[in-house]
Amino acid sequence: MWDDAFPSFLIGLREGLEAGLVVSVLVATLVRAGAKSRLPQVWTGVLAAIAFSLSFGAVLTFTAASLSTTAQEAFGGTLSVVAVAFVTAMVFWMRRSARNLAGEIKEKVTEALAMGAGVLVLTSFLAVGREGLETALFLWTTARAANESAGPMTGAGVGLVLAGGLCWALYRRVLRINLTRFFTVTGAVLVVIAAGVLGYGLRDLQEGGVLPGGTAYAFDLSGSVDAGSWYSTLLQGVLNLTPTMTWLQVAGYGGYLAVVMTLFVRGVAARGAGEAAGAGDVPGGRAGVATPAGADGGARAGAGSVALGPAGSAAPGPAEGAAPAAAEAARLRSRGAVPRTDARAAPVRPQAVASVGSGGGEPLAARGAESGESEAAESPESRSAVSAGDGVGEPLPRRTPARRRPAWLLPVAVVVVPAVLAGAVVALARPKPGGGETVAVSESDCGQGFTAPRPGRQTFRMHNTGAETAEVYLIDPATHAVYGEVEGLAPGTTRELVATVAGGSYAWRCVPTDGHAVTSKAVRVGGAAGDTAVVPVSERDLAAPLTAYRAYVDRGLATLVRQTRRLDDDIRSGHLDSARTDWLTAHRTYASLGAAYGTFEEFDQRIDGRPDGLPGGVRDKDFTGFHRVEYGLWHGRSAAWLKGPAQQLADSAEGLRKAFPHQDFDPSDLPLRAHEILENTLQFELTGDTDQGSGTGLATADANLAGTRELLTVLRPLLTTRAPHLLPTADADIARLQALLDAEHRAGRWTPVARLDRTAKARIDGATGQLLEDLSPVPDLLEIRKSA
Repeated sequence: MWDDAFPSFLIGLREGLEAGLVVSVLVATLVRAGAKSRLPQVWTGVLAAIAFSLSFGAVLTFTAASLSTTAQEAFGGTLSVVAVAFVTAMVFWMRRSARNLAGEIKEKVTEALAMGAGVLVLTSFLAVGREGLETALFLWTTARAANESAGPMTGAGVGLVLAGGLCWALYRRVLRINLTRFFTVTGAVLVVIAAGVLGYGLRDLQEGGVLPGGTAYAFDLSGSVDAGSWYSTLLQGVLNLTPTMTWLQVAGYGGYLAVVMTLFVRGVAARGAGEAAGAGDVPGGRAGVATPAGADGGARAGAGSVALGPAGSAAPGPAEGAAPAAAEAARLRSRGAVPRTDARAAPVRPQAVASVGSGGGEPLAARGAESGESEAAESPESRSAVSAGDGVGEPLPRRTPARRRPAWLLPVAVVVVPAVLAGAVVALARPKPGGGETVAVSESDCGQGFTAPRPGRQTFRMHNTGAETAEVYLIDPATHAVYGEVEGLAPGTTRELVATVAGGSYAWRCVPTDGHAVTSKAVRVGGAAGDTAVVPVSERDLAAPLTAYRAYVDRGLATLVRQTRRLDDDIRSGHLDSARTDWLTAHRTYASLGAAYGTFEEFDQRIDGRPDGLPGGVRDKDFTGFHRVEYGLWHGRSAAWLKGPAQQLADSAEGLRKAFPHQDFDPSDLPLRAHEILENTLQFELTGDTDQGSGTGLATADANLAGTRELLTVLRPLLTTRAPHLLPTADADIARLQALLDAEHRAGRWTPVARLDRTAKARIDGATGQLLEDLSPVPDLLEIRKSA
């Protein structure tokens, strides 16, 4: 979580500080001009910007959630690239504009005061809204890359709170920050983070089918780098560097970093050289360093520095500051922007304002008065705009009071309107159900009420009008591929079936329990083709794989009988060292037959049972088989003690070999076991739960992997046509796990699970978990469906 929080923390801090500085300058300018009554308009604009940004984030989140998986990848990848463009532009813009930011905003506020309340609201909205949109977009992108929102949201929240505290301190002048240095350092870090976001976005575009090269990997370190380790998690969370990256990702990451970082560093170096050259032209000061008050008749803050606190700030003398301030206030009053006060009233005391020095040394925002003086700084441009004919002291004509709207109306409107608009966008963009169209399900009425649906996510109400429980499938009539299904629909009941409809042909296939399967009339839906449906599997389709696997198991059982007899002979002869070697050989043979456990029935408990749950534990009379012999061999039991368990094991193996040809092997066990074999491995062997002293859990895991490989071999023809990308991925996962297991098999000995170092254990667990995840679709893909 915390590794995913850092990029968002940085963006929240930087964007929050930028927006906060803008608001500080807006407020300071109004206070300085004696227009405190206009402050609510600034805060209204800020509130509108926040509401708009939150609404934008909601649109991104809920719109993407309604898309198909492929479309989500393409949408997310596109927005990742857009986010990188925004962040890059922001970094370079702030590097150029930080020193002149306050002056530009001050000019806009002065114009807004003269033009009316709406313009002032719009000015603050636009100034803060841009930062809010950038933050929302970057947060959405980082949360999607992290596959969770808690970390990014927490990081952004902390960054924004810290930024708010810094801005308050800047405004109250209790802190001093060199903004040039701050934006330079954070800009460089953001360039590196943006490179990772670009790489992630390119990968999304590849997975969404927008860009090629999705299987062209530049490197794959997943076999040697533990994806769950702290350092790997940190690199992935902060820099979006993953153990496996494509050539396009690497090219995009490296190219962006090389070009953008070079330009950024050159710009910083050029600016630094310019400031150094101009520092000698500023009497009594250096570029980039705020000088004390009073130097040269009023100290000037250096480029990029922010002065804090009333004390120590540069303030012009009375003759230089008070008159221009009064002149400006009079000019604004003459335009009706500021209510007139008594001409004899004391001048407005300037407030403490955070200021950013310009390159020429002139303050960019008003600074607080020092030692009780009531004067305000004014730029030369503002002074030249003031004329003696501005009407200072002349009374304004009496105006008829206009009917004022409630003060709460505008703030509520700027929050409600973006939220309503966002809700409308999400509602219009989200695919809607097809009106709950009711479709009949029975042998005689199959598909009645079904009309050509519109493309998108549709909900169908399936109503069983027959007298038997039935199954119903939405299929492609040409291939019988299944788009959706409802099983066990009882007579007279109704259940919903939700499916995503795209361009193609659709029909319903109704299969009553004791009746004949019926297919409805097909309808055609226009538009582009959508996700590939699942081609159903019948028992006949699984007949050939089942026959091949039964032959494999039969050969394995014959081998097992020979090996357990040899083990029994070793113990009878008192050759316990040979018995330990032969025990492992025989146990690995049995472990490689994992997919057939469901048919072994009670033989599995007698051959490979564990003492867990038995009243007597390892001494219980029902504790038999391989693990009972293992316990005796590795706990110093004598050959006489071991003779009984060894004989019983050999007899059970022989009994299983004779019984197996006559046992029923459920065809659905084949795809189911493709996932469950290694699931048991992860639960028992890789935790040491089954170890009774031999320390050979990894050897058993290796045998389980061999059994899984054999199972996928017989299922390959069915999987290749239904999920062409699954098998190459699974093969790579198997090779990775095999390499990790082989690394722990040295000089004929296996490293015990309990003695694995933390890194090796995490890698093996991670590789096993990844293989399990990639094999998890197999049971659904090869589920026997009556629609076949």
